Amino acid sequence: MGAALTPAATPHRVVLLGHPVAHSLSPRMQNAAFAAAGLDWGYVARDVMPEELAAALGEVEYANVTAPYKLDAARILGSDLPSVNTIVRGRGFSTDPAILEQVTGCYKPAIVGDGGAAAAFRHALPQARVFSRRGEWPPEVAGADLVVHATPVRDEVLFELGPGQALIDLPYPRTATAEAAAAAGAHVLDGLEVLVAQGAASFELWTGRAAPVDVMRRAVGLT
Repeated sequence: MGAALTPAATPHRVVLLGHPVAHSLSPRMQNAAFAAAGLDWGYVARDVMPEELAAALGEVEYANVTAPYKLDAARILGSDLPSVNTIVRGRGFSTDPAILEQVTGCYKPAIVGDGGAAAAFRHALPQARVFSRRGEWPPEVAGADLVVHATPVRDEVLFELGPGQALIDLPYPRTATAEAAAAAGAHVLDGLEVLVAQGAASFELWTGRAAPVDVMRRAVGLT
């Protein structure tokens, strides 16, 4: 991710770039965080068409990037990272894997998916076995101690987990895969937990301040 950059003293607007973005809870979460920190900052979502992305990236000072543009953002910005979801004055970062700080003792990870978020986790977990419909499928995760679900599939159980296994479920609300894993005794970190973890890391990169995590959790309905 890299160290936080020292922010300017003037108010700023942070922009979420993606398509679609209307469903995102990030504006609610980040605006609550800015208010709690006493910062005169604002966070807005901007729905960007593919042909508009390069220009939009050139216009923003502080931003998040969401699906389907994380891979494109890394390429356009010339980042060394495969996937970018956070921008600070033209520099690209990836805070998607910040949730991994809440998982310990996982030595046999697997990643299901091949989009921008999956690429960020592949970078953070180079030893992970990767499953996708364009590659190895179906997911064979019986031997994995940690599985990252990074597909947009919500209503289909893509794989089964049980006791002794952990799941990081990126979509929100919680998917059918996550519901089944929790019912079977697996440890589940769902999409809202992922959202708060990456959002807190982004907040700290933009502002140089510790994120008010409790405020952010309440803003998205976590306690």
